[in-house]
Amino acid sequence: MSEASERAGAFFGRRKGKKLRAGQDELVHTLLPAIRVAPGSDLPGQFANPAARETWLEIGFGGGEHLAAQARTRRDVNFVGCEPFVNGMAKLLATVQQESLDNIRVWDDDVTKLLPALPDASFDRVYILYPDPWPKRRQRKRRLVSDEMLAMLARVMKPGGELRFASDIDDYIGWVLARALRSSHFRWTATRADDWRKPYDGWPGTRYEAKAIREGRVPSYLTFVRV
Repeated sequence: MSEASERAGAFFGRRKGKKLRAGQDELVHTLLPAIRVAPGSDLPGQFANPAARETWLEIGFGGGEHLAAQARTRRDVNFVGCEPFVNGMAKLLATVQQESLDNIRVWDDDVTKLLPALPDASFDRVYILYPDPWPKRRQRKRRLVSDEMLAMLARVMKPGGELRFASDIDDYIGWVLARALRSSHFRWTATRADDWRKPYDGWPGTRYEAKAIREGRVPSYLTFVRV
C-alpha cells in the first residue's frame, strides 16, 4: 500500500483530553456551529468581511495561539483554522469570543474532509506548525504531510501562495523537504541557512516551540511557494 493511500482521510490524534469547563463546553455547542466552515458553500461569503485582501489556512492549530495572534494583527486577512482536538478548539473559541475575532472560521474535523469540498485557489497562505511527528517507522504513514496532501493543498492554494511548515524534529523536516522537492506544485524558497533557521517575520511563537527550545531542540521554518 502506498504512503498516500495509507494516509488519505485519516486523523490519528486524540479527539478529546480532559473534561471541558462549563464555559468551554457552552462555546463548543454555541459558537462553534456559528463559525464552522460550511463545505461546498462560498468561502468568502462565510466571513464578516468577504472582501478581505487574503485568506489563510492553519492546519492543526493546537491551542490557537498562533492563529489568534495572526487574526488579531491582520484584520485585513480572513483565517480558517482546522483542529479536531476539542480542547484546543475550546481554547481558541474563548479567544474568538473575548476579542471579537470575526475574521476566523474553523473546522473541527479531519482537514482531508474539508479540502476536497473547497474551490480551487481558495487560500493565499497555508500554515502547518509543529504537527505530530509520529517518530516510529511504522507510524510515519500517519504524518500529515504526504504526496497526496501536498497535491490537495496545491489545488486550494493560489499560484504564488506560501506553504509554511515548522518543526523541531529533523527527521520530519527531511521528510517534508523530500516530498515538497519532488512535487511539481511547490518550490522551496531558501537560498541560505538563515532562511530556514530564523522564524518567519512577525512570528509570535507557539507553546510547543517554547517547550522544544527549552528541551534543546532546534526548530526549522520551511517556506514553499505554489508554482
